[in-house]
Amino acid sequence: MAEQKMVSTTRDVQARLVPVGDPVTIPKNNFVTITQSLGGNYTVVYQGNMLRIDGTDADALGMTKFELTFDENPGDTILEEQVWQALESVYDPEIPVNLKSLGLIYNTDINQADKSVTITMTLTAPGCGMGPVLVGDVEYRVALVPNVKSVAVELVFDPPWHRDMMSEEAQLETGMFY
Repeated sequence: MAEQKMVSTTRDVQARLVPVGDPVTIPKNNFVTITQSLGGNYTVVYQGNMLRIDGTDADALGMTKFELTFDENPGDTILEEQVWQALESVYDPEIPVNLKSLGLIYNTDINQADKSVTITMTLTAPGCGMGPVLVGDVEYRVALVPNVKSVAVELVFDPPWHRDMMSEEAQLETGMFY
């Protein structure tokens, strides 16, 4: 979203404080300024604070709710392609590219016995303050995958992230293709 837009909340809505990820409730009938919309999520400014609202709550902003839909899974297993589909729906709040294309997801480990998924990921820089927000987004979206009962995110910094981990499309979009 290139243009900022002021809206009034239509109901109480849960958000996370950027960059620390602390939960915040924005009450009904309060003005927020939408500064970014990526991957179905919204970055808003409310009372001078930057907050992240998941797209599944977009109706509270008068927007269309984000629906992450998956092909039918006839069994009770967790399908790896659906985990990756969920991960592709998570965008960095500061860079208009999804985490998979940025090369931030190192591994997915699916435990079919206890229906859990562990994601090993990194950040573009060890000091990136957006870490808690990104981890929360990953946990929330992967938990939407059919048959997933729990999600854990392991944040690692070895190997360190570098631009060559990005897809060519992501490098082009961010101007880092050279």
